[in-house]
Amino acid sequence: MQTKKTTRKATKRPFIILFLALILIALLLYMAADRYLIKHVKVENALDTTDTGTEDSRTDYTADDWNYSSDTVSIQIKKVSAGTGADTITYYTADVILKDSTSLKSAFADNKFGQNIIEYTSEIAEANNAIFAINGDYYGFREDGIIIRNGKIFRDSPVRTGLAFYSDGTMKIYDETSTTAQELVDAGVMQTLSFGPALVTDSMAVSDLGKVEIDTNFGNHSIQGSNPRTGVGIISPNHYVFVVVDGRSSGYSKGMSLEEFADLFVSLNCTEAYNLDGGGSSTMYFMGRVVNNPLGKGKERGVSDILYIG
Repeated sequence: MQTKKTTRKATKRPFIILFLALILIALLLYMAADRYLIKHVKVENALDTTDTGTEDSRTDYTADDWNYSSDTVSIQIKKVSAGTGADTITYYTADVILKDSTSLKSAFADNKFGQNIIEYTSEIAEANNAIFAINGDYYGFREDGIIIRNGKIFRDSPVRTGLAFYSDGTMKIYDETSTTAQELVDAGVMQTLSFGPALVTDSMAVSDLGKVEIDTNFGNHSIQGSNPRTGVGIISPNHYVFVVVDGRSSGYSKGMSLEEFADLFVSLNCTEAYNLDGGGSSTMYFMGRVVNNPLGKGKERGVSDILYIG
């Protein structure tokens, strides 16, 4: 009899192990979906969309596929290709001059703040009547950083080097851990972006960019090597330069390293410059169309936020 009981127990053991393994797999799948797929809305109607900038349907302006000019906004976009064959690099620069700093705004996907809420850059831009837009910092992929948008605080969890746009038209790179979101708002900050790294400070390219890591959590990709890039620099108050580099498309554009990206902003006379979310996110939008060619495939990747000119 003892032998039969032992046999029954031995027979049940594999089923118990399989059952526990299935539960573990289901739990891991749910955790992955919760982290990367399931939407978590923390703030509905996050930003005021009734005031999208100084331009409106009554504004007199002139425009073509590469330029826009009014009494309050000037935008000049250029496409540049350099190199040959597999070493070709193609990028787009937008020289933007504003009369009023409030023309530079931020918007969230579906106007909601949270995680895994995404839309294409072009969709967010169109929903906010944007003249011009680039992808932002993909704040929704992480749970930290200082996030201030259009003067409103959404997150105050300092961890990295951030970027701040002020109401006087200046732009400054700062250490998030040395301040708070409220102190920044009190000092006149309208927008913050939390990605990086800093590319240019005091008109000089930042050194040791090949060793920089922005995030180390699972799901992040290395930002080293030649990749598509999005970045922003400043020449003087209310005079910005936005750059989007295409990449990962042999013969069209291999992308840029961070060192090359920093040197480009220096050559464009920027005193400060900052790296934003890149790769498949890198997108430039202007007057109803996507200007660049994301990943050489003409297909956008969903993002959580944009910077735009209203």
